[in-house]
Amino acid sequence: MSATNDTNRTTTNGHRINSPIPPPIPKSSYKIASIPGDGIGPEVIAAAVEILQALTKKLSTFELEFTEFDWGTERFLKTGRYTPEDYLEVLREFDAILFGSVGSPSVPDHISLWGLRLAICQPLQQYANVRPTRILPGTKSPLANCQPGDLDWVIVRENSEGEYAGQGGRSHVGCDHEVATELSIFTRTGVRRIAHFAFNVAQNRPRKMLTYVTKSNAQRNGMVMWDEVVQEVAKDYPDVSVDHMLVDAMTVRMVLNPRSLDTILATNLHADILSDLAAALAGSIGIAPTANLDPTRKNPSMFEPIHGSAFDITGLGLANPVATFWTASEMLHWLGESEAAINLMDAVEKTCAAGIVTKDLGGKAGTKQVTEAVLGEILKL
Repeated sequence: MSATNDTNRTTTNGHRINSPIPPPIPKSSYKIASIPGDGIGPEVIAAAVEILQALTKKLSTFELEFTEFDWGTERFLKTGRYTPEDYLEVLREFDAILFGSVGSPSVPDHISLWGLRLAICQPLQQYANVRPTRILPGTKSPLANCQPGDLDWVIVRENSEGEYAGQGGRSHVGCDHEVATELSIFTRTGVRRIAHFAFNVAQNRPRKMLTYVTKSNAQRNGMVMWDEVVQEVAKDYPDVSVDHMLVDAMTVRMVLNPRSLDTILATNLHADILSDLAAALAGSIGIAPTANLDPTRKNPSMFEPIHGSAFDITGLGLANPVATFWTASEMLHWLGESEAAINLMDAVEKTCAAGIVTKDLGGKAGTKQVTEAVLGEILKL
């Protein structure tokens, strides 16, 4: 997720580039808001906190101070709210947020998602959703002949507007002539800033490649503007090779020619879908991390596994903690503790390479066994 720190540069069109990432401010101790949430969220977050505490103790270079919040469906059913009214002010006191999952069979998904996760991401201006994907050692892609180096992507998702802008409504509810609208809202500012962010990500990866994804053949307004803005921004990154895909054709390319891709930029909805496909192609959605970033660093960023609440395995000790461990590593990178982040992922990869993996990756281990194995690798540092 690295990017240049030249925040004063302007584009060829005279626009200020406001998305390159300012450097983190090193600290001796970081305050982390822990929101386990629903389903398997508490299980994987507890495992990640245990791992992080062991890692910081072993390295003795910085500390992590965790504060846990009971923001989830159980709280909603008791109080009618997922969070207290001053939750944004509370979160702004932290350096980062470690989030588990939200969603329960007892509450409609659109209520839980907008009541907690999106209620954090959008007001805190976490407009860059970053989802790295690769095949980990000891795991296997369902794609025939796909080797680890063949699938190594970073998907950059616009995370503040677009199809998830939350605009629309329903009238004449329950009648035959009921009308429902769901508006996608794209702004030039929103597209420009996420495009600059994605190009900076691509620029700092070895292959310096970016593929942007829209559906501008059928969606002739917002998607066409997306194409135009990305093409304008591309002029400021001559060292990055750029190509464009329609979202339906992109799914085919991801499956048939994964090596042709590296950094992928897409809208809120498109990247949401494509990143789930990416995780499955890499072996399991149980390994996939997410970083919801405010690249300006004015607000805390939030880190979460992709997999959701998974109530079908909740409480069974079967949840794969790798996605949350990888997410924790991304959090450490964002805080500027890259040595710790690399050590954590190295421990995770050694555990996977040893065959200590959960059922979704073809193994027999449970959450506890994987966590203990990663802990063992950390103690060897």
